[in-house]
Amino acid sequence: MPTRQQSDRSLESTRERGGSRTTVLLALAANALILVAKVIGGLLTGSTALLAEAAHSLADTTNQTFLLASIALASKPPNEEQPFGHGRQRFLWTFLAAVGMFVAGALFAIGYGIFELLRGPESSGSYGIAWATLVIAVIAEGASWLRAVRQTRAEAQHAGRPWRQHVRASRDPSVKMVLFEDTAALIGVIIAGFGIGLVQITGQAFWDPAASIVIGLLLIVVAVTMARDTGRLLVGASALPEERDAIDRVLRKSPAVDDVKELLTMVLGPRALLVAARVDLADDFDSAEIERAASALDREIREAVPDVTEVFIDATPGDGNAVRDPETSGEDAALRPSA
Repeated sequence: MPTRQQSDRSLESTRERGGSRTTVLLALAANALILVAKVIGGLLTGSTALLAEAAHSLADTTNQTFLLASIALASKPPNEEQPFGHGRQRFLWTFLAAVGMFVAGALFAIGYGIFELLRGPESSGSYGIAWATLVIAVIAEGASWLRAVRQTRAEAQHAGRPWRQHVRASRDPSVKMVLFEDTAALIGVIIAGFGIGLVQITGQAFWDPAASIVIGLLLIVVAVTMARDTGRLLVGASALPEERDAIDRVLRKSPAVDDVKELLTMVLGPRALLVAARVDLADDFDSAEIERAASALDREIREAVPDVTEVFIDATPGDGNAVRDPETSGEDAALRPSA
């Protein structure tokens, strides 16, 4: 029988179960509507802040398309070139979305704002259209933001973590990206409103492009934050500290394990973790007992940390030497429990 060179254990956990896809679709629809409204409002009023917000919405709409593509790509079955599946596609496309937000949104907002300041902006006086555009943006962005908040709150409650802590720790890049984008968009609308309002009150047109520059700086903060978080996951981050502690406790309480020499974890996808442990097995266990213990450890690790999909246990002598004597061990160098 040929040696199997791929694993589908992570496939089910990386397939989208509906929540994130729905959140992204709602965000896509909201941003597309807002994009049209801001472009029309910005062109009719000549507001630099509204046009900066239009660039923001264009970046967000493109980003949601990237996120939907990542969900589809991540659900592809594993193959010999990608033996653990395609779960990291979610991180790759979210990283590209963060870069797109930086380039298409932030740089345009700052660059156009500076250009208008140097040119000498003039007030158009079309305040009614500007305020109507901002109201439409708040309603649409707010609906998308509330959906992302509800999903992350439900996930935080299920994980037993405070909401803010869960948002920081979550490995689901789609929902986190939507939440961060919509939060930035709502703040951006407020900033644009302040700029337009100050122009209307003071008659000084420079407040409008100044608001555009502040919006660009806000987008830089969000883009850098998302790029940092997803970049870390993309290159092979470890499990969360509490997850590593839970796995370590499972290994150490097993009667078959005298000591845990090394515990390595790696993220394979938003809900997929690989665990590799080098352990010193009890000397008085025979081959059959070690096999049963390995299967039990596999099951208990998955129960302790549900996101674990791959478990590899390397039986190592107590002196830390990786070379084992087959006549005394009765086992191969590594035990790989089946799913």
